[in-house]
Amino acid sequence: MALAGLQNNDLKLIIFGGKGGVGKTSCAIATALALSENFKTLLISTDPAHSVSDCLEQQIGFKVTKVAGQANLSAIEVVADEALALFIKEHQAQLRKLLDTSTNLDNEDIEEMLSLSIPGIDEVMSFKTIIDFIEEGEFEKYVVDTAPTGHALRLISSPRLLDEWIKVAARMRWKYRYMITSFSGSYQQDEVDAFLLSLKKTVKRIENILRDQARCEFIPVCIPEAMAIMETSRLLTELNSSDIIAKQIILNNVMVSDGCEFCRRRKEGQLPYLQEIGTTYHNFNTVKVPVFAEEIKGLVTLQKLKSHLFTG
Repeated sequence: MALAGLQNNDLKLIIFGGKGGVGKTSCAIATALALSENFKTLLISTDPAHSVSDCLEQQIGFKVTKVAGQANLSAIEVVADEALALFIKEHQAQLRKLLDTSTNLDNEDIEEMLSLSIPGIDEVMSFKTIIDFIEEGEFEKYVVDTAPTGHALRLISSPRLLDEWIKVAARMRWKYRYMITSFSGSYQQDEVDAFLLSLKKTVKRIENILRDQARCEFIPVCIPEAMAIMETSRLLTELNSSDIIAKQIILNNVMVSDGCEFCRRRKEGQLPYLQEIGTTYHNFNTVKVPVFAEEIKGLVTLQKLKSHLFTG
């Protein structure tokens, strides 16, 4: 079997997730390479421990960088702290006014508040960065390499977290609005209200694209081992609860050779897990990728992986 449907023009966002060490990064890059043959493609890493640069053997970092030798492929490694700093810089006036009019903080306290990191901000800023790229429309396909499962699930749930922050901010503003209305008899919406409305629209855009099977696809990557299968099962359960339906799965590191004693034993040991996956995910398009003799690193081996993913 091979990955199917990713060439569909309506499909914009392809997200790879799974347990650490199962090959998410290499599968994401190989997919981006394949898509870039027909589409202008952006590969996005949201893993705080980025490995896209290492896998491509090219320094990427937190800037859109052309992948060497690939005319239609660019990549970026999102750094959440830097994304937050840019967000605060862009919206500093609105954030200052929100804190100034809705709290008892003085200027020094407000400065300190704006300099602090925020729990859960990594995933929120990562997804906001992705949505910003999609809305800019410079690329036709966006392929996302996530960190291990827990991070991927937080990434998926980031719209809810951002929505909670907006609700708290809106309640703070309501008190300010009530006070202004009580004294002046009316209230004129200002740049803070416009800012919160803009964030609310961002939440809706993220939710809409995640739940739109025509525009977004989540592809779990697994290996034929007990812990990886259990984690994949939990991942898919959580995705379903967020109305995100996965349709295909990559089963990586499958032993196909039986030319030596080690290979035979490894192949034998994987058999019950392959059967379990076949039974559990019988309605999935399951793409099996064999164990590679060499490390998947650099364009030569990534092109080999691409061939397995897209021609079976």
